[in-house]
Amino acid sequence: MPTVLKSGPYRFFFFAGDWNEPPHVHIERDDRVAKFWLDPVRLQRSGRFDRMELRRIKVLIEEHSTFLLEAWHGYFGH
Repeated sequence: MPTVLKSGPYRFFFFAGDWNEPPHVHIERDDRVAKFWLDPVRLQRSGRFDRMELRRIKVLIEEHSTFLLEAWHGYFGH
């Protein structure tokens, strides 16, 4: 589970077994883990985050979307 970005309390990472899915990132804080698709950026699973926090996370993903997509393709070799 490589961490590709840390921002504030959030850790953004990939699961190694997710190579066969569209590009996405998992976001973890404490005992919560959400999943967002990267292209286009949209929520796939909320992981017990509330709506306000999910909006903040989405903004972070949008701000770093180029980096996250490059990290995805670099890690999975697509």
